[in-house]
Amino acid sequence: MVQSDSVYPIIETGIIFLVGFIVCHFSLPRIMRKMTERGVVGRDAHKIDHPLIPEMGGLAILLGLVACTVVGIFILPDEREMLLSFIGTIMIAGIIGAYDDLKPLNAKVKPFLTAFAGLPILLMSTYTPSIVFPFIGGTRLTRVYPLLLPIVMAVTSNAVNMMDPFNGVMAGSSSIIALTLLVAALILGNTEGVILSVALLGVLLAFFYYNRYPSRVFSGDVGSLSVGAALGAIAVLGRLEVVAVVAFMPQIMNAFYGLSTIGHLYERREVARPTRLMEDGRMRARADPRAPITLARFILARGPLKENEAALVFMVLSVISGGLALVTAYMMLVFT
Repeated sequence: MVQSDSVYPIIETGIIFLVGFIVCHFSLPRIMRKMTERGVVGRDAHKIDHPLIPEMGGLAILLGLVACTVVGIFILPDEREMLLSFIGTIMIAGIIGAYDDLKPLNAKVKPFLTAFAGLPILLMSTYTPSIVFPFIGGTRLTRVYPLLLPIVMAVTSNAVNMMDPFNGVMAGSSSIIALTLLVAALILGNTEGVILSVALLGVLLAFFYYNRYPSRVFSGDVGSLSVGAALGAIAVLGRLEVVAVVAFMPQIMNAFYGLSTIGHLYERREVARPTRLMEDGRMRARADPRAPITLARFILARGPLKENEAALVFMVLSVISGGLALVTAYMMLVFT
C-alpha cells in the first residue's frame, strides 16, 4: 500500500494558487490589447461572422506559472530543485510555442523540439526512475526512464496542442486533468503533485474565464505547449504517470485518430478542416476524406451541434476520464 507521512503545506499551496490566478487574470487583458494592436490575431472559424480574436494569450499562462512557481521556491525551500526543474520545463516549451506562433515550425520539428522540455528534470535529477502500477507496485526503470522522459514531454505537449478545436476546450479539459492530478496526489499522499497541480489549476481557471465560449482570446501554441509540458512534468515529478495516462485518454484518442488517418505528423493548417460551419451557426462533421478523423469529427458525426454544445461534450469526456483516473489512483493506494 502506498502511504505518505507528508504534511501538506496548505497555506503555501493556497498562496501559489492565488498568485498564479491573479498574475494570469490581470496580465491577460494587457496581452490581448498588445496582440490586437500588433495584428497577432486569428479568425474564429466556428462563428458566422468570423471575428478576429487576439492570439498568443498563452503568454499569460506562462507568466502565471512562472510567477507562482518562483513564489513557491521562496516559501517552500525544501521543494526548490523540483520547482526549478518545473520552471525550466515550461519555459522551454513556452519559448518553442511562441516561436511557432510567430514563425510556424515544421510538423516534424515541433515534436522533436518539445522533447527537450524535459531536460531540466533530467539534468537536475528531480524524477524518480520508477512507475507505480495498480496490483503490481513500483517498477525500477533506472536506465529506461531517462529515455522515456523526453517522449513523455513531446507527447503531452503536442497532445494538448492538438486538443484545441473549439472555444475553451484546451483550457477546460486541461483544468479537469490538473484537478484530477491534484485529487490523485492527495489520495496518494504526494506533496509535489499537490503543489504543481494547484499552480497549474489556478492559472488555467484564470485563462478559461477569457477563453470560454464565446472566446475573447486564443492561447496559441505558447499556451498549449506550456500547459502540455506542465501536465507532463506534474506526472513525472509527482509520480503520477499511470494516473495521467488515464486522465489523458481524450487527448490521446484525438491525436491517435488524427495521425492514423493522415498517416504522418501534420499541422492543422496543412489539412482539410474536419468540421464545417452551417448557415444556422451549428457545426457538422465534414465528409472530405482528406480531413483527419479527430475527436471533434467523431462528436459531430451524430449530428450538428453548436460550438458550446460540442465543447461541453469534450468536458464531459474529460470528466469521465478523470473519474477513471481517480479510480486508478485509489487502486494504486489499496492494492500496491
